[in-house]
Amino acid sequence: MASAGSRIGVLGGTFDPIHTGHLVAASEVAAALDLELVVFVPAGEPWHKAGSLVSSAEDRYLMTMLATVSDPRFDVSRVDIDRGGPTYTVDTLGDLQVEFGPDCEFFFILGADALAGLANWHKPEIVVLLASFVVVNRAGHDVADPTVPGARVTVVQMPALQISGTECRARVAADQPIDYLVPAPVVTFIAKRGLYR
Repeated sequence: MASAGSRIGVLGGTFDPIHTGHLVAASEVAAALDLELVVFVPAGEPWHKAGSLVSSAEDRYLMTMLATVSDPRFDVSRVDIDRGGPTYTVDTLGDLQVEFGPDCEFFFILGADALAGLANWHKPEIVVLLASFVVVNRAGHDVADPTVPGARVTVVQMPALQISGTECRARVAADQPIDYLVPAPVVTFIAKRGLYR
């Protein structure tokens, strides 16, 4: 658990399933920015996935717990799942500020593509007041300046890992292995629950 005044990373996502790329990104940012904690926040009802088939929030939460439990720098929050309704970053950060306290400093971890669309987020002018942004980026790729005034952005380079949740789901559906693409306990969970088949 974070202490008062902590530097806390926030990594939100559908996590359907959580994969090694998510864990490497969180680890790289935690090391680069000396974060006390990185909180993984599985989306309750991801607004950008409306109309898409998404695993249950509980399954995605449990997979995230299984993937992160062995690293003391990682925690998982249910704020987006328990709130109900569409998941927006402004609500996530507001709830985490209440949970951890107003003196904690938040660093929202995202990809360069997400940062480019910041102006289209729900209440972006408030989001930039609640957290700094940390873009995890592969070497050789440019990061565009955000179009929202006041956004504070740090870029952290990470190893190039071409892993996506879409690819993992497709591999399971095609009876192909996902070992080492996702953590071993998550591979077992997916098999036992019959997910993505």
